[in-house]
Amino acid sequence: MKNKKLNIVFLSHEYPLWASGGVGTFLQTFGRAMAAEDHRITILGVGDKREEVQLDDQGVKLIRLSRNESRLPNFLYNSVQLNKRLRALHKEHPIDIIESAELGLGIISKKHPAKKVIRMHGGHHFFAESENRGVNWRKGKLEKRSFKRADGFIAVSQYVKSHTAKYLSYNNKPLEIINYPIETDISIPDVAVKSDHILFAGTVCEKKGVRQLIEAFKLVRTKYPDKKLDLYGRDWYYPDGSSYIENLQKSYDTSYFENVTFHGAVPREELNRHYAEASLCVFPSHMETQGLVTLEAMLLEKPVIFSEYGPGPETINHGETGLLCDVYNPKDIAEKITFIIQHPEEAETMAKAGRKEVLKKYEKDSILEQNIVFYNSLL
Repeated sequence: MKNKKLNIVFLSHEYPLWASGGVGTFLQTFGRAMAAEDHRITILGVGDKREEVQLDDQGVKLIRLSRNESRLPNFLYNSVQLNKRLRALHKEHPIDIIESAELGLGIISKKHPAKKVIRMHGGHHFFAESENRGVNWRKGKLEKRSFKRADGFIAVSQYVKSHTAKYLSYNNKPLEIINYPIETDISIPDVAVKSDHILFAGTVCEKKGVRQLIEAFKLVRTKYPDKKLDLYGRDWYYPDGSSYIENLQKSYDTSYFENVTFHGAVPREELNRHYAEASLCVFPSHMETQGLVTLEAMLLEKPVIFSEYGPGPETINHGETGLLCDVYNPKDIAEKITFIIQHPEEAETMAKAGRKEVLKKYEKDSILEQNIVFYNSLL
């Protein structure tokens, strides 16, 4: 790297050592790669323990602040503690870049001398439409304030850039489209493919298309009763604390859940093995910024079905590197699954082409360089 070594602080409570999720996976892949190039990388987030927790992950410094046990509202407490910790970190080693998701800069002091970047993973305004809910005035105001404080923006897809622009202004600040990097140097696990197993990965919730997938799988089993659906990912909980999975199971008769298994979240290495074992992967998400699990499955040479909406056409060339479906139509999802079952040679060709596409487009080192060039353009 020809440019200077950077000191970057990412504001996030997501990281695979703490919780699963696409943002955390990105931070780990990107953070480890940056640290390997001698950049100073810190992940600073709100914690849930009485004491501050610090860890090291292959050179990435992880800091989770102590939980709020004061009388202050969480919003105010977190703001005070984050800014206090940023000042201390800056005093130790001047921070070049503070990066957050869409909302994160709203509680960070605009007086901090570091350049501030928003990487758009999908914010409050972005997902309001897909979740059929209105914009919360407090979160909406905070997100707008965050955008005003940013010195630059990174969009992980053309779609998230254009869709976010419907609600928020980039204020004529620098903006670059840079995809998520993928850990492309992993090998395909040497396991036997389970021909009857279909895999879904992601948070088990409405916006990931789980309801439509369950209905589609029921249709598939009318022709192929021995097929099995494995769902990997954490359950989603409603504001009242009730489980999405439990509510979903109450919404249908038990026949919809025959041969359906909710496995919960599993470690990355284990998930890679399950990808490799599956006969095909289906990700019928209603709204995504890029679709990281889709790329992970493609990398492991799996036939993949993804959404024809949002970033789907950016991710998959329909019929060549995978299939796109109408995620709101269970019949269409079922037809795409059935096509792959009935056309194994075409499915294998798409899977091999999909892996080549991921290796070419999402290779970690080239994406790393794009980020470094953008950061330095702000300094």
